[in-house]
Amino acid sequence: MMQASLRQAMKATPRPLNDAWLNLSKTILGGRRRRRRGADSPLCLPSNTPHRDVAHLGGGAATMKHFAALFAALDATSKTSVKTAALTHYFQTALAQDRVWTIALLSGRRPKRGVNATELRTWAADAAGIPLWLFEDAYPIVGDLSETIALVLPPPTRTSDLSLTQTITTLRALTGQPEAARKTAILQAWDALPTDHRFLFNKLLTGGFRMGVSQGLMTRALAAACGQDAATIAHRLMGDWDPAHSTYATLTMGNTDGPGSAPYPFALASQIEGDVADLGLPADWVAEWKWDGIRGQIVHRPGAFAIWSRGEDLITDRFPEFAPLADFLPTGCVIDGEILAWGAGKPQPFAALQTRIN
Repeated sequence: MMQASLRQAMKATPRPLNDAWLNLSKTILGGRRRRRRGADSPLCLPSNTPHRDVAHLGGGAATMKHFAALFAALDATSKTSVKTAALTHYFQTALAQDRVWTIALLSGRRPKRGVNATELRTWAADAAGIPLWLFEDAYPIVGDLSETIALVLPPPTRTSDLSLTQTITTLRALTGQPEAARKTAILQAWDALPTDHRFLFNKLLTGGFRMGVSQGLMTRALAAACGQDAATIAHRLMGDWDPAHSTYATLTMGNTDGPGSAPYPFALASQIEGDVADLGLPADWVAEWKWDGIRGQIVHRPGAFAIWSRGEDLITDRFPEFAPLADFLPTGCVIDGEILAWGAGKPQPFAALQTRIN
């Protein structure tokens, strides 16, 4: 259906736009082949690259090249060991504050969007010198807005030496700015980045950044990089910390004798790997109800009493009923469980909790 609509559009379009469509098609197809194969980019790590080659990834740590090299390495393999090695090397060699932002991105702490998708599509079409409808037709073929923009933009006319931290700082500063100022900043950034870097920049810009790495894998790589226990690192990364005001040393080498009110990593259930029969006799197991509530932790430490949600939001003030526990729980006690609405001697529907969390 899409191919048919494009053919009909080309028949009804003057010759110059037919040529524009053909050129755009070649650009998209060529760019997508390069992204899948990675043969023309020194930033890509082939899936069969041994661990010793990870040290050769990317350029200087002072620019986005190092981060782009990490992304290419992670995107090029499905092997956990290779991903762990690439992350470990990055955490050992990148700029300290870039490491902090990478940790934040991989743990879901993404910068707030300062530009909407409609603006980006319009600006990209304008910069590429193509009509907006042509961009809109190309978008579903590529299937990703960030990649579509990166592929249609003309080659850069200059270079940028901004680091990951400087790039994110620039993006954060766009919030609340007039449209003209935001457009100028984005066009200038696009004009200074190669295609692969534009793709990452757009992902950061749209808030849709994903690297195919679980937080657990990232935590193990970070622990290996700084010589710490993975459980200790996981605990330090919990809670309400701001990457703009946190240091790598604090996150990785901080004093664990005083963790404040930070929660522990939540003890979540995981899928069974292997045959269910390998678990043994059903009589040796105990099942419990899956209650429909909010997963939380009640933390009581010296000078601190807090309630955390699984999303690492402080919700202490939402549940004043738990406040008296500060007088009864022993110091150092942490309770990990499900917060339920309770009435008439039984759990109430989840809707009863929504007034507390919305």
